[in-house]
Amino acid sequence: MASPPPPLPLLLLLLLAFVLAPSSAAPPVIRLPRAGACAAPADPALYDRPVIGIVTHPGDGAAGRIDNGTATSYIGASYVKFVEAGGARVIPLIYNEPEERILEKLSLVNGVLFTGGSVKRGPYFETIKKVFQYVLDKNDAGIPFPLFAQCLGFELVSMIVSKDINILESFHASNQASTLQFPNYSSLEGSVFGSFQPDLIKKLSTSCLVMQNHKWGISPKRYRENGALSSFFKILTTSPDENGEVYVSTVEALKYPITCTQWHPEKAIFEWGKPMIPHSEDAVQVTQNFANYFISQARKSPNRPPADKVQDNLIYNNPPTFSGKTSKSFEQVYLFN
Repeated sequence: MASPPPPLPLLLLLLLAFVLAPSSAAPPVIRLPRAGACAAPADPALYDRPVIGIVTHPGDGAAGRIDNGTATSYIGASYVKFVEAGGARVIPLIYNEPEERILEKLSLVNGVLFTGGSVKRGPYFETIKKVFQYVLDKNDAGIPFPLFAQCLGFELVSMIVSKDINILESFHASNQASTLQFPNYSSLEGSVFGSFQPDLIKKLSTSCLVMQNHKWGISPKRYRENGALSSFFKILTTSPDENGEVYVSTVEALKYPITCTQWHPEKAIFEWGKPMIPHSEDAVQVTQNFANYFISQARKSPNRPPADKVQDNLIYNNPPTFSGKTSKSFEQVYLFN
């Protein structure tokens, strides 16, 4: 007598039951999220199309020619890319345009950036002073409007706040990669460094992750002894120059969304002309964190300018010029006449 066949596996029995079931039986339903459904913004008050005004610097930025009169001015493209990396666009604030034209452009932006350079007097300095006052006035009126000032920008803001055009001291930090030293770690909370991982903060103090390129600065002693500066800013970092002389390298305003660096965050990602510029993954992360922080402040601005006016004034209306063959400072520049 033949032995009975072995029992079918459970999975096969279930499959047969499904296939042989009457056609009227409803198949199982797997519900997927509705197409196109997205979560609401975490904070609808934040602006996701921020625009930053960058003040042009006298000269051509390529051959090193400087003219503090009414001729050419420029913006290094790395500053524009830095802003873009944070998720914003740029409108150039041409320093020698009529004041009403600069004010018109300021009404279209959500924050301002002062670049590096060398000019500390004349029409350029006067424009920087007016734009800085605009930043203060906006924030005093309860309207968030951030400023990020780099290198020369740091120096000019220090001169303006201290009301002392001779506040700067001589240092040897041209074309130097450096560390950032943190005098008071508790002051980092809520600052630009607040979102940095502890490991990256440690690396900043032990590895040369930032690029310096300046001959002037302010020592911590002079900074603290100047009542105007010490009541306006808190010192976040210091750095040593080539001779070991220490200067203030990062500050943040106590009551305003104003951050100033004596160093150049944009260079680690976007400039390649000098071999000492750090390009490590950690250096790139420092740059990205600074860009994110600056633009996160600009997103708090309630300004919602007309899209057509923004388009008409964006820096994209001006093609960049490749300058890497004639300049070690910039791979590309935007030129304005």
